[in-house]
Amino acid sequence: MEAQVPSSANIVVIGGGPAGAYAGAVLAREGFEVILLEKDVFPRYHIGESMLPSCHPFFRFIDFEEKMKNYGFFPKPGAALKLNQEKREGSNNPDNSAWNVVTFFFPHLLTTNNTSNINQIQVRSEFDDLLLRHAVETGVHAYEGVRVEEIHFSPDEPTRPVSLTWRKSDAARGELSFDWLVDASGRNGLMSTRYMKNRTFNKSLKNVAIWGYWNGAGRYAPGTKRENAPWFEALTDESGWAWFIPLHNGSTSVGVVLGEEESKHKRTRYRSESNGKSLSEVQHHCYMADLQRAPGLIQLLGDATFEGKLMSAGDYSYHASEYAGPHFRIAGDAGAFIDPYFSSGIHLALTGGLSAASTIAASIRGNCTEVEAWGFHSSKVRIAYTRFLFVVLSVYKQIRSQDTAVLYEDHEDNFDRAIDSLIPVIQGRADADENLTEAELENTLDFCISVLEPTKPETHNGNAQPLADSKRPQTDTESIDKLTGTDIDSDAKRAQTEMEAQNILQSMNDCKRNFGTEIINGFYVKMERGMLGLVRA
Repeated sequence: MEAQVPSSANIVVIGGGPAGAYAGAVLAREGFEVILLEKDVFPRYHIGESMLPSCHPFFRFIDFEEKMKNYGFFPKPGAALKLNQEKREGSNNPDNSAWNVVTFFFPHLLTTNNTSNINQIQVRSEFDDLLLRHAVETGVHAYEGVRVEEIHFSPDEPTRPVSLTWRKSDAARGELSFDWLVDASGRNGLMSTRYMKNRTFNKSLKNVAIWGYWNGAGRYAPGTKRENAPWFEALTDESGWAWFIPLHNGSTSVGVVLGEEESKHKRTRYRSESNGKSLSEVQHHCYMADLQRAPGLIQLLGDATFEGKLMSAGDYSYHASEYAGPHFRIAGDAGAFIDPYFSSGIHLALTGGLSAASTIAASIRGNCTEVEAWGFHSSKVRIAYTRFLFVVLSVYKQIRSQDTAVLYEDHEDNFDRAIDSLIPVIQGRADADENLTEAELENTLDFCISVLEPTKPETHNGNAQPLADSKRPQTDTESIDKLTGTDIDSDAKRAQTEMEAQNILQSMNDCKRNFGTEIINGFYVKMERGMLGLVRA
């Protein structure tokens, strides 16, 4: 990595995670000067997840796919979803595989004597490191151990960032001026939280995740193509869901996700009955009790033993009102993160990274005005986020009302139809697959709308008006408030507006849903190396 941070640059990227490294790699391959500042020294700890099949075309575009295939990450042959104990689980196509780069352990666990912990810590950190090194090979000038302390704005254009102040761990400081900025600073989200102040946490997805690791667990569908697929199961008391994700060294990540209030209620109730148990003991009891509410997961665990200690995270679903402005773009977790049910984090990071790079290139090359370029980026990130939001809300509605036919028909004994309908989104194909037809995506979005609207016989009989119909009536505010059976905030309302705003675009006959053909605000991305940018439709 580079040693001395320069005083000026054309494009600066804050953050070396997937969004920042990917945006930097794309821009460097286009011949632009890119300086990347990362506060940590890689490899470093980061919460991980399983990837979506959409990662393949993203990685292929920067010649990174073969490195991923050859590295040895644990394969992910689809996933299985159990949303009702009376119905068979649904699963997607195991041939559309990706990788598990799951690691949820925190750095202090490196001090334990459990070598399996060390192996688990390496998985996600190795992926991030591999992608950042690849970005450097493409021409990105990366500086690790450099923390951005403050961003400075133009006195003539107060919303345009023009320089930043940085600091190293050895107390060295400096200032770096630039023409363009990509904020991929992760959950810290410098531009969004400190300067734009436009981050909103999703009240409808205000959840708490608690997880740990088990050794000696069984595997899903042994001896078949689906062997080792992650398992996701709704808890029988309708309070949340549990995950079962096999890892590369034979251990298994097992977690529970509950609504924040439900989680507090369960802990408070048990603590009052436990005669002075410690907080960690109470948490462990509640975790084990909730796992018993996932019978399929318990069967998969078999005689497995719990290792280490429990981890938790909460209030992690959020979005921004805008993801761009004059000469800056926000990408990845710096702008938005949605509930982890469908492991959308890396997908949205790559989507935001590519959009940021494409729109900066378009503005520099004069394909459009800068206002048009940043408008495209904000819309692209918002649409990608909204697609996952609608799918996640659909699943939560079923989890919280398991006796109601939400994602299935009364006569069905499985969730296959729902999984087939949702695949374009839950596999990330809606943002990456050039072979996905407009009809396939329309089916997915219409399915979500029909699920989230008040239950009507005609809706479940497949007679709902197609979403792509520009004359389709908008769902009223009262109906949206009932999406999950509880009061929700403006997230879903704004999402609904975004969906309806895309009606006419989605009805175009030649529209395939990928960067190179999806028309947003009158533009689509020219996906050609050396000529990356926007094309006016």
